[in-house]
Amino acid sequence: MDFADTREQAAFRAEVRALIEEELPPRYRELAENGRPETAFLWEEDRASDDPQKREASASWAESVRSRGWFAPAWPAEYGGGGLGMLEQFILKQEMAAADAPPPGSNVGIDMLGPVLIIHGDEELRSTHLPRILDASVVWAQGYSEPGAGSDLASLRTRAVRDGDDYVVNGQKIWTTHAHQADWIFVLTRTDPDQPKHRGISFVLMDIRTPGITVRPLVNMGWQHEFNETFFEDVRVPADQRVGEENRGWYVAMTLLDHERSNVTGAVAAQRQIRRLADFITGEGRERSRIGRGGEGRALRQQLAQLAIESEVLLTFSLRIISMQARGQVPNYEASVSKIFGEALDKAVARTGTKLFGLYAHLWDPDEPRTPMMARHTQNYCFTVARSIGGGTSEIQRNVIATRGLGLPRG
Repeated sequence: MDFADTREQAAFRAEVRALIEEELPPRYRELAENGRPETAFLWEEDRASDDPQKREASASWAESVRSRGWFAPAWPAEYGGGGLGMLEQFILKQEMAAADAPPPGSNVGIDMLGPVLIIHGDEELRSTHLPRILDASVVWAQGYSEPGAGSDLASLRTRAVRDGDDYVVNGQKIWTTHAHQADWIFVLTRTDPDQPKHRGISFVLMDIRTPGITVRPLVNMGWQHEFNETFFEDVRVPADQRVGEENRGWYVAMTLLDHERSNVTGAVAAQRQIRRLADFITGEGRERSRIGRGGEGRALRQQLAQLAIESEVLLTFSLRIISMQARGQVPNYEASVSKIFGEALDKAVARTGTKLFGLYAHLWDPDEPRTPMMARHTQNYCFTVARSIGGGTSEIQRNVIATRGLGLPRG
């Protein structure tokens, strides 16, 4: 296997690095250098911030990336996207992750809704919503999961009843990430309860400020507010905001462009965390760590070395997946293996970080002077609990590996 870039790939990588070096706003550069606590939504948080400097950083970075045509790298060029191939998408994500540069734009709008509208939306929906995703004037939330419909999403019960030119929507969604900072939300609703559960579902778009929509915070065990529960009480939605045919929303929701999904971001982030942790405990943070405490310290050094090896394994998983996609193949169980392995590595890095800092790991406040590494590992230790659930639970991933990867029988 040849891990080296081709001449064209090396040139593209240099172009991405030049963009980051020359135009990444100082705020994001400083946060990266200081080892900010992990968050996948830094750009969205800054966009909605009351702090004008944060809003300016988010706007400036979005414009810099947009000027290169990389704001929606997987979208076809005719819709304003970058039209990048699989390997170029991989390189772009890899370099952004290596610099800890926040991806600008609504990841829900770019990676999920955009491809759905390109394939299933009519011309009016595309012309209305795609430009507002690209210029970052609208950030989207996803209304899929419900209290009784998570991994078994087709059991959803949120209803949409046709009333003239509108749907009247009632129900509840949960784990609606960053709904409190979103402008619009796309929602799976049941429009025909008499059909089998994978049918009778429709895909509708809503302005999240529509009367009857209530967003309530769900603060996670790391005291972070990313999740919400969203309630719909007699919400009137124009029927022309439905994407695709009525009662065919399940098939619309399952559609995505074949964009890069190698999880290279997770692999590079793990490597970066491990390297920073090693540098800190052998440098300025040595007195606050347990690294020099005899046998205990040696055991922790061994754990850190093992994590470094595992991060290389995760990167190899990413390279395998992107190589398959570049050949026109569709990764299946391979992506599930990578997800489970990456989740375990995330938890192990955070756990090892807290062990290395002992009682100092009880400090939660990133701005407390005695807090090691801005409490990154302490906060991540709590947040990683959710990572075995979000995006498909580990149990579901193991079922995929067993049936599609190993060929084991169901049930």
